[in-house]
Amino acid sequence: MTYRDAVYKINSLLRFGMKPGLERIQALLDRMGNPQKQLKFVHVAGTNGKGSACALLSSVLREAGYRTGLFTSPYITDFRERFQINGEEIPEETLARILGRLMPMVEEMAERGEVITEFELITALAFQWFYEEKCDVVVLEVGLGGRFDATNVIDTPLAAVIMSISLDHTAILGDTVEQIAFEKCGIVKEGGDVVLYPDQEEGVYGVVAHAVQNHNGRLVLPSPSSVREVSSSIEGTVASYRDEKYQLPFLGAHQLKNAAAAFAALELLKEKGYRISREAMQAGVARAYIPARMEVLGRSPLVILDGAHNPGAARVLAQALEKYLPHRKIIGVMGMLKDKDSRSSLRSLASLFQALITASPKNPRALPAAELADRAREYCSQVFAEEDLSKAICLARKLAGEDGAIVICGSLYLAGEIRPLLLNGPAEKETAESGDIVRANSQPLSFKLG
Repeated sequence: MTYRDAVYKINSLLRFGMKPGLERIQALLDRMGNPQKQLKFVHVAGTNGKGSACALLSSVLREAGYRTGLFTSPYITDFRERFQINGEEIPEETLARILGRLMPMVEEMAERGEVITEFELITALAFQWFYEEKCDVVVLEVGLGGRFDATNVIDTPLAAVIMSISLDHTAILGDTVEQIAFEKCGIVKEGGDVVLYPDQEEGVYGVVAHAVQNHNGRLVLPSPSSVREVSSSIEGTVASYRDEKYQLPFLGAHQLKNAAAAFAALELLKEKGYRISREAMQAGVARAYIPARMEVLGRSPLVILDGAHNPGAARVLAQALEKYLPHRKIIGVMGMLKDKDSRSSLRSLASLFQALITASPKNPRALPAAELADRAREYCSQVFAEEDLSKAICLARKLAGEDGAIVICGSLYLAGEIRPLLLNGPAEKETAESGDIVRANSQPLSFKLG
């Protein structure tokens, strides 16, 4: 099986959609010998902030000398981003080899009426690779929710981290923060330690505390001020934690709170015997990287790519823009999915844009650009609908001028399409029948902090 064949087979399972429940993946893992039981995990759930926390945790653990696996979703540019060990993506030939072993099991289960979903398959694949490579610890990001997410087949992790909880995926997880918090708390295991993001809506705390108490666990509530800003600019943030300075390559006040949650989890690991020095903490934080999170991809004009795709993320993006770009002409490029609360996101963001260009991500759930434009006109006086992303970027550059700023947001799917267009050099595409695998040939911009 080639890599292209493997990606095609994985993508072919997308037609089965999302099916909450752990029975199918557990049955597959049983056939595989349960590799996940040989691994140690830090399990990360939440509506927003999961990616940043995972990036910080994995980078610090790697700098501390631990062979560190990282499983995230979705990917932005390259399918293999989901699977990393010590910052390196899974080799194409390895992914193809492991999938070649798993597919006969998947096909046998399908014949018995047990249809494995795409996310279940890639989760099982990740467990197998991390086991084969003898990872010391795996940072494991929840895909959706928590309670019935495929990643939740693991036993009690070293730490469970619950990041910011707000309204998203309401059709599946519930339409109140309390209901969504209940689903996220599904990752709380018997006798486990749980870190809770330090700035939650009021109803979240009681739900999480109740879940932890019921499982005889320990709840850690880091102070929102445990990580403080020393200085901040569009280049990054210098932060203070326990009287030591850290160069945080992420933008926005919310990233200080994300760091506070990650640091609290690292302190739990230190309690359990993991040797994480101050130097490893500082180096790991400085080298942490996550695409499409207030990512600067151009300077003249300033181009910022952010995956904000729900009301909570839109609010923190708006706060960051007000802080870092108070006097800039800002041109927005925005695309969203039909099942997202586009009106609330527009309410937070659109008034900050001198002009807004709407686009449609390449996804069956995409909201048409014209429809998003109609909704946006309530909040922004100058709105253009443009289906072609290249034309949308060209128009944005024209409107922004050299001294303005372009902010691209609304969907991680949109970010994945547009990012290769913005990076230096042409993008390479490999088509595998059902979809494209996109690789960017260039490296992301580096950040120098003063």
